[in-house]
Amino acid sequence: MKKLAVALIAVILIAAAGIFYYAENADAVDITIKTDGVNITVEARTMMFTSAPAAMEQEIGNYMADVINDPDSTVDSIKADVKEIAKEYGYRKIDVRIESQFGVDQLPMPAVVSGDSMYPTLRDGQELIVLKTDDYRVGDIVIAKHPEYGLIVKRVGKIEGSRVYLMSDNKKVERTYTATSVIVRTPLNTWVPRSAIVGVVKKY
Repeated sequence: MKKLAVALIAVILIAAAGIFYYAENADAVDITIKTDGVNITVEARTMMFTSAPAAMEQEIGNYMADVINDPDSTVDSIKADVKEIAKEYGYRKIDVRIESQFGVDQLPMPAVVSGDSMYPTLRDGQELIVLKTDDYRVGDIVIAKHPEYGLIVKRVGKIEGSRVYLMSDNKKVERTYTATSVIVRTPLNTWVPRSAIVGVVKKY
Protein backbone atom coordinates (compact mmCIF):
# COMPACT_ATOMS: atom_id res chain seq x y z
CA MET A 1 0.00 0.00 0.00
CA LYS A 2 2.83 2.35 0.91
CA LYS A 3 4.60 1.54 -2.38
CA LEU A 4 1.41 2.37 -4.31
CA ALA A 5 1.06 5.68 -2.46
CA VAL A 6 4.67 6.57 -3.17
CA ALA A 7 4.19 5.68 -6.84
CA LEU A 8 1.05 7.83 -7.05
CA ILE A 9 2.83 10.75 -5.43
CA ALA A 10 5.71 10.38 -7.91
CA VAL A 11 3.28 10.39 -10.84
CA ILE A 12 1.54 13.47 -9.48
CA LEU A 13 4.86 15.26 -9.01
CA ILE A 14 6.00 14.40 -12.53
CA ALA A 15 2.70 15.60 -13.96
CA ALA A 16 2.91 18.81 -11.93
CA ALA A 17 6.47 19.37 -13.13
CA GLY A 18 5.33 18.88 -16.71
CA ILE A 19 2.49 21.34 -16.30
CA PHE A 20 4.85 23.84 -14.66
CA TYR A 21 7.40 23.40 -17.45
CA TYR A 22 4.72 23.90 -20.08
CA ALA A 23 3.38 27.02 -18.34
CA GLU A 24 6.88 28.45 -18.01
CA ASN A 25 7.79 27.79 -21.65
CA ALA A 26 4.52 28.18 -23.53
CA ASP A 27 5.66 31.60 -24.77
CA ALA A 28 9.21 30.49 -25.70
CA VAL A 29 10.52 29.99 -29.24
CA ASP A 30 13.84 29.17 -30.89
CA ILE A 31 14.34 30.79 -34.29
CA THR A 32 17.11 29.64 -36.64
CA ILE A 33 17.87 31.67 -39.75
CA LYS A 34 20.00 29.93 -42.35
CA THR A 35 21.51 31.94 -45.20
CA ASP A 36 24.37 31.80 -47.66
CA GLY A 37 23.91 35.45 -48.59
CA VAL A 38 21.47 34.56 -51.38
CA ASN A 39 19.11 31.87 -50.09
CA ILE A 40 17.29 32.18 -46.77
CA THR A 41 15.37 29.65 -44.69
CA VAL A 42 13.67 30.25 -41.36
CA GLU A 43 12.93 27.52 -38.83
CA ALA A 44 11.01 28.36 -35.66
CA ARG A 45 10.32 25.81 -32.93
CA THR A 46 8.63 26.22 -29.58
CA MET A 47 10.10 24.80 -26.40
CA MET A 48 7.47 22.09 -26.65
CA PHE A 49 9.06 20.97 -29.96
CA THR A 50 6.10 22.05 -32.06
CA SER A 51 6.13 24.30 -35.09
CA ALA A 52 5.66 28.01 -34.64
CA PRO A 53 3.10 29.86 -36.82
CA ALA A 54 3.96 29.65 -40.52
CA ALA A 55 2.92 33.30 -40.88
CA MET A 56 5.66 34.32 -38.43
CA GLU A 57 8.29 32.34 -40.33
CA GLN A 58 7.12 33.97 -43.57
CA GLU A 59 7.29 37.44 -42.06
CA ILE A 60 10.81 36.83 -40.79
CA GLY A 61 11.81 35.44 -44.20
CA ASN A 62 10.46 38.55 -45.96
CA TYR A 63 12.32 40.77 -43.50
CA MET A 64 15.55 38.86 -44.10
CA ALA A 65 15.17 39.11 -47.88
CA ASP A 66 15.23 42.90 -47.51
CA VAL A 67 17.86 43.29 -44.80
CA ILE A 68 20.43 40.81 -46.18
CA ASN A 69 21.33 43.41 -48.84
CA ASP A 70 21.63 46.26 -46.34
CA PRO A 71 25.31 47.12 -45.69
CA ASP A 72 24.33 48.61 -42.32
CA SER A 73 22.58 45.52 -40.96
CA THR A 74 24.41 43.49 -38.32
CA VAL A 75 23.88 40.23 -36.47
CA ASP A 76 22.73 42.20 -33.42
CA SER A 77 20.32 44.46 -35.34
CA ILE A 78 18.79 41.47 -37.15
CA LYS A 79 18.33 39.51 -33.92
CA ALA A 80 16.67 42.51 -32.27
CA ASP A 81 14.26 43.00 -35.18
CA VAL A 82 13.40 39.30 -35.40
CA LYS A 83 12.63 39.25 -31.69
CA GLU A 84 10.22 42.15 -32.20
CA ILE A 85 8.45 40.21 -34.94
CA ALA A 86 8.16 37.13 -32.67
CA LYS A 87 6.74 39.27 -29.86
CA GLU A 88 3.86 40.24 -32.15
CA TYR A 89 2.93 36.54 -32.20
CA GLY A 90 2.82 36.30 -28.41
CA TYR A 91 6.32 34.98 -27.71
CA ARG A 92 8.33 36.48 -24.88
CA LYS A 93 11.26 34.10 -24.49
CA ILE A 94 12.96 34.26 -27.87
CA ASP A 95 16.30 32.85 -28.97
CA VAL A 96 17.56 33.79 -32.45
CA ARG A 97 20.42 32.00 -34.17
CA ILE A 98 21.95 32.88 -37.54
CA GLU A 99 23.78 30.13 -39.42
CA SER A 100 25.79 30.62 -42.62
CA GLN A 101 28.62 28.96 -44.53
CA PHE A 102 30.96 31.03 -42.36
CA GLY A 103 29.64 29.76 -39.02
CA VAL A 104 27.13 30.67 -36.33
CA ASP A 105 26.23 34.37 -36.11
CA GLN A 106 28.41 35.11 -39.15
CA LEU A 107 26.47 37.27 -41.60
CA PRO A 108 27.02 37.11 -45.38
CA MET A 109 25.91 39.81 -47.82
CA PRO A 110 25.61 39.67 -51.62
CA ALA A 111 27.23 42.35 -53.79
CA VAL A 112 27.87 43.01 -57.46
CA VAL A 113 30.98 44.58 -58.97
CA SER A 114 30.40 47.87 -60.78
CA GLY A 115 33.26 49.06 -62.99
CA ASP A 116 36.70 47.72 -63.82
CA SER A 117 38.85 49.18 -61.04
CA MET A 118 39.56 45.68 -59.68
CA TYR A 119 40.27 44.06 -63.06
CA PRO A 120 41.62 41.45 -63.69
CA THR A 121 40.77 40.03 -60.24
CA LEU A 122 37.14 41.10 -60.45
CA ARG A 123 35.06 41.90 -63.53
CA ASP A 124 32.25 44.39 -64.02
CA GLY A 125 28.94 42.71 -63.11
CA GLN A 126 30.58 39.87 -61.17
CA GLU A 127 28.60 38.59 -58.17
CA LEU A 128 30.31 38.48 -54.78
CA ILE A 129 29.59 37.13 -51.32
CA VAL A 130 30.87 39.32 -48.50
CA LEU A 131 31.31 38.33 -44.85
CA LYS A 132 30.38 41.27 -42.66
CA THR A 133 33.28 41.61 -40.25
CA ASP A 134 35.83 44.05 -38.88
CA ASP A 135 38.46 41.31 -38.94
CA TYR A 136 40.49 42.04 -42.08
CA ARG A 137 44.13 42.57 -42.98
CA VAL A 138 46.39 43.99 -45.65
CA GLY A 139 45.82 42.16 -48.93
CA ASP A 140 42.15 41.34 -48.31
CA ILE A 141 39.51 42.47 -50.79
CA VAL A 142 36.80 44.38 -48.94
CA ILE A 143 33.55 46.23 -49.48
CA ALA A 144 33.55 49.73 -48.00
CA LYS A 145 31.25 52.76 -47.82
CA HIS A 146 32.64 55.81 -49.62
CA PRO A 147 31.11 59.27 -49.04
CA GLU A 148 31.07 60.10 -52.77
CA TYR A 149 30.82 56.76 -54.58
CA GLY A 150 28.69 54.70 -52.21
CA LEU A 151 29.76 51.06 -51.87
CA ILE A 152 33.17 50.31 -53.36
CA VAL A 153 35.20 47.11 -53.64
CA LYS A 154 38.95 47.48 -53.11
CA ARG A 155 42.02 45.76 -51.78
CA VAL A 156 43.38 46.74 -48.37
CA GLY A 157 46.76 48.40 -48.94
CA LYS A 158 47.52 49.79 -45.48
CA ILE A 159 45.97 49.92 -42.04
CA GLU A 160 47.06 52.84 -39.89
CA GLY A 161 45.26 53.39 -36.61
CA SER A 162 41.63 54.24 -37.27
CA ARG A 163 41.93 54.46 -41.05
CA VAL A 164 42.43 52.09 -43.96
CA TYR A 165 44.02 52.72 -47.35
CA LEU A 166 42.13 51.01 -50.16
CA MET A 167 43.68 50.30 -53.55
CA SER A 168 42.50 49.22 -56.99
CA ASP A 169 43.99 46.13 -58.62
CA ASN A 170 43.64 47.81 -62.01
CA LYS A 171 46.65 50.12 -62.41
CA LYS A 172 45.74 51.28 -65.92
CA VAL A 173 45.79 55.04 -66.47
CA GLU A 174 43.47 56.33 -69.18
CA ARG A 175 44.18 59.59 -71.01
CA THR A 176 41.60 61.37 -73.15
CA TYR A 177 42.92 64.07 -75.43
CA THR A 178 40.78 67.03 -76.43
CA ALA A 179 41.64 70.12 -78.46
CA THR A 180 42.50 72.06 -75.32
CA SER A 181 43.40 69.56 -72.60
CA VAL A 182 44.33 66.05 -71.53
CA ILE A 183 41.93 64.28 -69.15
CA VAL A 184 43.68 61.69 -66.99
CA ARG A 185 41.59 58.98 -65.35
CA THR A 186 43.05 56.60 -62.78
CA PRO A 187 41.27 53.93 -60.72
CA LEU A 188 40.28 55.11 -57.25
CA ASN A 189 42.72 54.66 -54.38
CA THR A 190 41.52 56.21 -51.14
CA TRP A 191 41.71 56.41 -47.36
CA VAL A 192 38.55 55.54 -45.40
CA PRO A 193 37.85 55.20 -41.66
CA ARG A 194 37.90 51.66 -40.31
CA SER A 195 34.18 52.03 -39.56
CA ALA A 196 33.54 52.36 -43.31
CA ILE A 197 34.57 48.76 -43.99
CA VAL A 198 31.47 46.60 -44.42
CA GLY A 199 33.21 43.25 -44.74
CA VAL A 200 35.63 40.95 -46.54
CA VAL A 201 34.92 39.48 -49.97
CA LYS A 202 34.92 35.70 -49.50
CA LYS A 203 33.51 34.41 -52.77
CA TYR A 204 34.13 35.78 -56.24
